[in-house]
Amino acid sequence: MCRNIRTLHNFEPPATDEEVAAAALQYVRKIAGTTKPSQTNQEAFDRAVAAVTEITRQLVDELVTTAPPKNRAEEAAKAKERSRARFG
Repeated sequence: MCRNIRTLHNFEPPATDEEVAAAALQYVRKIAGTTKPSQTNQEAFDRAVAAVTEITRQLVDELVTTAPPKNRAEEAAKAKERSRARFG
């Protein structure tokens, strides 16, 4: 359920709004324990996703590091290699 929650800080190019929103959605789904809320809970669910998206964007934008930015393609290749080693 949390596959879209990725490290968003210190990448070149920076995390997109879509990546931040996807991570926020996955986080709220995990906390709520559901991938699709009932109609009764939809408004609260949507508000939570919007709030988490906003604060996540703020956090990512405000974090400071002296480390060089990571390359997305290189990190994806490393993840694929770890997956291949783990699952064959």
